[in-house]
Amino acid sequence: MDGLRRFKDDVKEVAEGYECGITIDGYRDIKEGDEVEAFEMVEVAPE
Repeated sequence: MDGLRRFKDDVKEVAEGYECGITIDGYRDIKEGDEVEAFEMVEVAPE
């Protein structure tokens, strides 16, 4: 995900149930009804 906006403001998060706009780096064919799944990869040092 490249960006997240609420109204005209760039934001870091949006509460559940509120509308927002997103941009996805390298992808421009978003359509109504598409599902967006996001996750964060975190490196964990071996024990």
